[in-house]
Amino acid sequence: MKTLIKNGTVVTASDSIIADVLIDDEKVIALGANLPGEGANVIDARGKFILPGGIDVHTHLELVMMGTVSSDDFYSGHRAAAFGGTTSHIDFACQYKDESLKQALDNWHAKLQGKPVIDYGFHITITDPTDAVIDEIPNMIDEGITTIKLLLAYKGRLQVDDTAMFKIMQKAAAHGMLTMIHAENGDAIQILIDQSVAANRLSPVDHVLTRPHWAEAEATLRAISLAAMADAPVYIVHMTCQSSVEQLMYARSRGLKAMGETCPHYLFFNLDHLRRPDGAKWVCSPPFRTESDNEFLWKSLAQNNLQVVGTDHCPFFLDGTKEIQYEDKRIKIAGKELGKDNFTLIPNGVPGIEDRMPILWSFGVGRGIISMNRFVELCCTNPAKIFGMYPRKGTVAVGSDADVVIWNPNLKKTVSVTNTHQRTDYNLYEGMELIGLPEKVFVRGNMIVDGEKWLGKAGQGKFLKRAAGAAVI
Repeated sequence: MKTLIKNGTVVTASDSIIADVLIDDEKVIALGANLPGEGANVIDARGKFILPGGIDVHTHLELVMMGTVSSDDFYSGHRAAAFGGTTSHIDFACQYKDESLKQALDNWHAKLQGKPVIDYGFHITITDPTDAVIDEIPNMIDEGITTIKLLLAYKGRLQVDDTAMFKIMQKAAAHGMLTMIHAENGDAIQILIDQSVAANRLSPVDHVLTRPHWAEAEATLRAISLAAMADAPVYIVHMTCQSSVEQLMYARSRGLKAMGETCPHYLFFNLDHLRRPDGAKWVCSPPFRTESDNEFLWKSLAQNNLQVVGTDHCPFFLDGTKEIQYEDKRIKIAGKELGKDNFTLIPNGVPGIEDRMPILWSFGVGRGIISMNRFVELCCTNPAKIFGMYPRKGTVAVGSDADVVIWNPNLKKTVSVTNTHQRTDYNLYEGMELIGLPEKVFVRGNMIVDGEKWLGKAGQGKFLKRAAGAAVI
C-alpha cells in the first residue's frame, strides 16, 4: 500500500521545502505540492519535518570483549536505533588470529540470523594482517564490504603496526576502498598503563590519564601521513579532542583525502565524570577529555572540520550482577563491575545508538550551533556518501529508499534509563531535557516506530551491499 506524507517540511543536507512525500514499493516515488492521496495511507505532517533516516556508521553490537559481550544484540540495538531515528547502520566484523577475512565476515553474518530490523552493513576490522589476509582485501568488495578498519591501540590484542597499516592502505586504495583508523598510540599507552598499575593507580580516571590526548594526536597525524604516502583515503573514527582534530584540519587544508568523525558523548562529558562513584560507566576508548575539548568539537561540527557524527555504540551493564527487564525477558550480562578494583579490566564502551540524533538536535540545532541541514548532513547524508550508499540512503529524493523520519520539533522528553530502548542499565544523558524527537520512523516505507508504539519485526532488516569508489568529502 502507498503512503502519502502531507504538508511537512522536507529537510535534506542542502534544502528545506514544504512538500508531500509519496512512498510506494519501498521507494520515494514523488515529491511535490498537493500530491493525490487516492489509495494511499495519508499521514498529515503539518508543522513537522520530514528527514531522511539516520545512518550510524560506527556501532559494536554483540561484541565480545574482556570476558563479556556488549549488551545490545542485533535486535535490541536495531530497535533502539529506530526509536532514535536511525534506519541504517554499519557494524564491524572483526577478524581474529588465524582467521581469513571471509571467515570473520561469515561469523558476523551468523550473529544476525533472524534479528535485523533496520538495514545494516559491515566494515571489516583486520587484527592479524598476514600477507594472505592483505591479499584477500579486494575479495571483500564482492561481499559488499568496502571499508577496512585498523586499530593503532590495544597492544598485543588488536593493534597493527605501521608496516601493516601502510600495506593495507595501499591495497585498499588500489581497489577504491576506504581505510578507517582508531588513532591512539598503543605502544606509549601500554607503558603508561603498566606504570599506573605498578603504582597501584587503578581507579576509572586512571583510564583517562593513561591515554593522553597526545597519544591520539600523534596517531592521527601518523595515520594521515601514511595514507598520504599511499595515496589512500583515510577516515579517523571517534575523534575526541582539539589536538587530534587540528591534525585533521591541517591535512584537509592541504588537500589530503582525510575525513573525521566524532560521537555525541565527546561533546558533553570530560575526565571529571570518571572521578564520580559511578565512574566506570564513563570508561571508553579513546577516553573523555576536557570541557575545552567538548567546546572545540562543537565548533568543529559547525565549521565542517568534522564530517560525521557516529556513536561507537558499545554498551555494557554498569552492574552486570543484576538482571534488567527487556521487552518480555529478564537479561543478565556481566558488565563494568568486572573492573571494580582495576580500570584495566573495565569493558571499554558506552551506549548511544538511540541518543545520537535527539541529543544532537536538542543541543546542536536547538542552541543554534548547527542548522537543520547540517544536522541531516552529519547524521544521514555524509555517512551515505562516504560509505557508498548515496543516493539510495541518506536523503529524501525520488528513487531513494523510503527511509523517512517524521520529526516533531515540539515533542519533549527527559532522558532516563527508564525510557530508553537500549538494552542497558544506565543512560549517559540521564536527566537531560530534549525538545524535538522522532515521531514516526519508516524503513523502506514500512513504519516501525509510531510514537512509543513498536511496529518493527525481527528479520525485516536487509544487508547493505556497498560499492567501492565512494566519495571523499
